[in-house]
Amino acid sequence: MAFRNSVMMLAGIFALAACAGQQTKREQAPVRVTTEVVGQSTQARERNYVGIVEEKDATSVSFTTMGSIKKVYVREGQMVSEGDLLAEMDDTSAKSILEASRASKEQAEDALSRYSRLHDSGSLPEVKWVEIQSKVTQAESQYEIAKKNLDNCRLTAPCSGYIGKKFLNSGETALPSQTVVTILDISEVAIKVSVPEKEIGGISPDSPTSISVEAAGATLKGGRIDKGVIADALTHTYEVRIRTANQGLKLLPGMVANVTFERSAATGTTVPVASIQKKTDGSLFVWTVGDDSRARRRSVRTGAASGNRIAVAEGLAEGERIVTEGWQKLSEGTKVIF
Repeated sequence: MAFRNSVMMLAGIFALAACAGQQTKREQAPVRVTTEVVGQSTQARERNYVGIVEEKDATSVSFTTMGSIKKVYVREGQMVSEGDLLAEMDDTSAKSILEASRASKEQAEDALSRYSRLHDSGSLPEVKWVEIQSKVTQAESQYEIAKKNLDNCRLTAPCSGYIGKKFLNSGETALPSQTVVTILDISEVAIKVSVPEKEIGGISPDSPTSISVEAAGATLKGGRIDKGVIADALTHTYEVRIRTANQGLKLLPGMVANVTFERSAATGTTVPVASIQKKTDGSLFVWTVGDDSRARRRSVRTGAASGNRIAVAEGLAEGERIVTEGWQKLSEGTKVIF
């Protein structure tokens, strides 16, 4: 009886082995995937920022002496030329001082004229003659200072531009060096943007840029780029200014601008980011499809990513076919259809 059971057990084992062999030989059904043929492409990496329009130069204009402002002749936004009168200070006191200094000067000059005859005849001591000459020099100096103080009661434009902001009005007291108005030069403007520290290295003085200012209905190319060298302590960003001509003076300080930095373009092989897989050891690979329609792993080394694509530096050649979708069901040598 025991012998009979052993024979039956052995027969069952052989039957199972035969079935397993048949299943191994049976061809697995092909897996449907989406593929892409690798080719060369030009990848232009871009970065977009929001910036603010700034004037080329801002000049603060102020009186050099203290006094009450009689009148301010300009308004904000007005165009002025170099030498135009901007404001006047009450000059009553300055005129009185000028008249007094003129009288002192004339008196000293008259004395010099009268005493010169005595000096020429030898009747005037040399010490007295030097004293009279000194008084004339002092009087002339005081007169020139008085003239300058009177001139300083008139505030004129040191350059051409637009009045940006008016800080003082008629009747107010101006202190020395206190700004009365600012004059803005907007013949050229700068677009100021804040660039994160991890991206500042990719910007050079001649990086190509495009600028769009919706408020002015303007789209233009940027010019020279000035990079700041001190980062903001809180945001870790650097200030970058793009210089550009202001045709028609449409761009005004404070307008919002959209700035696109066109980074160095790279020509090479790119594939969809989703097609890159990672092994347990951290190395990267893609699934390739050969002429026999079978999937095989291919180790690759990647470069920079842009959007949903990534550059492949090593591992793939132009014309090869890779799997972009459906790779989850693949194993080495799996038959595929696409």
